[in-house]
Amino acid sequence: MKSYKPTTKSERQHTSIEYRKLLSGHKPHKPLMKGARSFGGRNSFGRITVRHQGGGHKKNHRLVDFRFDKKDIPAKITSIEYDPFRSAFIGLAVYKDGEKRYVVLPQKVKVGDTFLVSETAPLTPANRLPLGNMPVGTFVYNIELRPGEGGVIARSAGNYCEVIAQDAGYTHLKMPSTEVRRVISTAWASIGEASNEEHRLVNLGKAGRSRWMGVRPTVRGTAMNPVDHPHGGGEGRQGRGSRRQKTMWGKPAGKGQKTRHPKKYSNVFIVSRRKVGKRK
Repeated sequence: MKSYKPTTKSERQHTSIEYRKLLSGHKPHKPLMKGARSFGGRNSFGRITVRHQGGGHKKNHRLVDFRFDKKDIPAKITSIEYDPFRSAFIGLAVYKDGEKRYVVLPQKVKVGDTFLVSETAPLTPANRLPLGNMPVGTFVYNIELRPGEGGVIARSAGNYCEVIAQDAGYTHLKMPSTEVRRVISTAWASIGEASNEEHRLVNLGKAGRSRWMGVRPTVRGTAMNPVDHPHGGGEGRQGRGSRRQKTMWGKPAGKGQKTRHPKKYSNVFIVSRRKVGKRK
C-alpha cells in the first residue's frame, strides 16, 4: 500500500494501491473495448432506481470473458491491466490459435504465465475445470452456478470460495460470506483467488475521491423528515422510534436481521446460512 505525506487533513488517512508494481504497464487492447454510457442510477423514465450514483470520471468497458468457451487450447497472459468497472485485475490472454480475450486474473500470476481450460487441466492457479474434478480444500474463483452461463460468484478483488465436500453430483462451496452452498458439479470454476487482495485496505481519505468514482453522498435516515424515511422526524436528535432498523421502504435492514425471502428458489441449495456480526 502507498501512503502520502500529510500535507492536508485528508492526505493523512489517504492510502492507495501501488499500481506501478502490480500492473504490467500495457495500454488497453482497443478491439476489446467499448464506450460506456452513465445513467446515474436512473431508468428509462428518468426515475432514480439505484441511489447514490452519478457523476464520476468517464470510463470505457473492457469486454471480459467469463464463459471460457475455448476449451483444451492453452492461453498465455501477455499483460496485467486495471479495469475501472471491477476491483480485481484483468489480463489479456492470447490463445494458441491467435485469439485474444480479457480474463479476470488470480493472485500470483505474472506476464508470460499460461493457463488451460480443460476437464483434465492440472490444479494450478488460473486453470479452469469442472467443480466435480476438484479435491476438497481447493480455493476457486469466477464460479458458475449453471454450466455454460459463465462465472458469477467470487469475481471481485481477493475473493474466493473453498471446496469443502463432493456429494451426490453437487459440490459444497464455502462462500466469502461464510454461507455454505451446493453447486452442481458440472459447473466450471477457476483455480486460485481473485487478484488485487489489497483493495480492501484502500482508504479514500476524502469525499471528493468518492465523487470521482461516481458515488454520491448517503444521507442518514434519522436526518430526514418522516415523509421521507421511517427513521425521520422528531425534535433535535431522536432515536429511530422502532425496535428494528428499516430501509427507506420499511423493509428490515442491517444489524443481523434476515432479509432473504423465505420462499426464494435457491433456498434448497443452501447447506448453512451465513454467519453475521462478530461470530463471522
